[in-house]
Amino acid sequence: MNRRRAIGRIILATLGGGLAFSGYEWYRYEGPPDYAFADRHDDLITALADAIIPHTADSPGALEAGVTPFILKMVRECMTRPTANNFIRGLKDIDDWCIQKYNNPFQHCRDNEKSAALAHFEEKDRLLKGIGGKIQRKLLGDPFFLSIKRCTAIAYCTSETGATKGLAYVLVPGSYHGCIPFSPGQKAWATF
Repeated sequence: MNRRRAIGRIILATLGGGLAFSGYEWYRYEGPPDYAFADRHDDLITALADAIIPHTADSPGALEAGVTPFILKMVRECMTRPTANNFIRGLKDIDDWCIQKYNNPFQHCRDNEKSAALAHFEEKDRLLKGIGGKIQRKLLGDPFFLSIKRCTAIAYCTSETGATKGLAYVLVPGSYHGCIPFSPGQKAWATF
């Protein structure tokens, strides 16, 4: 075999491998999300939401607010394909990580193990700073941890339990006052 032909084949093989990998990556982000996986693992979503907004002595948590159906609806109907794929892949990753590290799925871990898992995935899913982060979000979608935190907060604050018992709720707030001092121990306002 002559040298030119060998170099040409190496270049073609490298280009072919690069194209195949690019196609695989594109399919990972733009392919159809596995919504059935998310539906089957609603207990994992409930445990994640409860770890993000736990109940306290004076306010209910995400578990009591029943945020899981809302989160599943957000994933199915409101997220872009890359973000939904990141969310579902993140569910798989956090469960696998907990099984490898603690020999238990996330739902059955102790509170300190859940906190460690959340801290690990928050650090892992950090966006780049500046314009790189904007490009990353536009092309690859929102990372898993950002999506689960956002969906949990929205679901909690818009639920009846969260708005009336977790936040201060006034049915008719009246006129707008831009700067009102809080009294010690007062909850944040649910209406604005």
